Amino acid sequence: MQPLIDNARTFGQRPEEFARLAEGQSPEVLFITCSDSRVVPALITGARPGELFELRTAGNIVPPYTPDRPTGETATIEYAVEVLGVTDIVVCGHSHCGAVGALVRGDDLDAVPAVRDWLTHATPRPQGPVEDPTVADGVQNHVLSQLLRLRSYPCVEKRLAAGTLRLRGWYYEVHTGAVREHRADTDKFETL
Repeated sequence: MQPLIDNARTFGQRPEEFARLAEGQSPEVLFITCSDSRVVPALITGARPGELFELRTAGNIVPPYTPDRPTGETATIEYAVEVLGVTDIVVCGHSHCGAVGALVRGDDLDAVPAVRDWLTHATPRPQGPVEDPTVADGVQNHVLSQLLRLRSYPCVEKRLAAGTLRLRGWYYEVHTGAVREHRADTDKFETL
């Protein structure tokens, strides 16, 4: 923890670098990814402050759109699309994902009921070989399911129909640093 504290102490000693951020934000991308500490969107993309609007959830799950019971995730998506006017939404899954791995293997999660209940939003359940520690197939299938789920959000559906929003599915390998994007024409995740 001490190195993090030391960096935080010196971070604010360069106010001229951050003054423009007080004027507001206008990110072009909503980046939805897992809460996993090995996934660092700004590191992966090279984004500077103000360039990515992030939504991080266990297993990069996009919950169902329920207008009568909005969630923080739903509010974040709606704000990014309607207020900030992002032009792209990236759903980025990653190798060695504990959440997707638990779903693929059918792990007993009764000891962590909030996690178990949150993961019920990952429907359909991701499929893949249970012996693969990277859970690559499961994660990639899961990313595609989350992109499909996003299409059910009225604000996303409206912007897609207008041609002013693009959805992108990424797969990040934590053990190599490689990033792949789903290509509709081949229906495969290919290197960027």
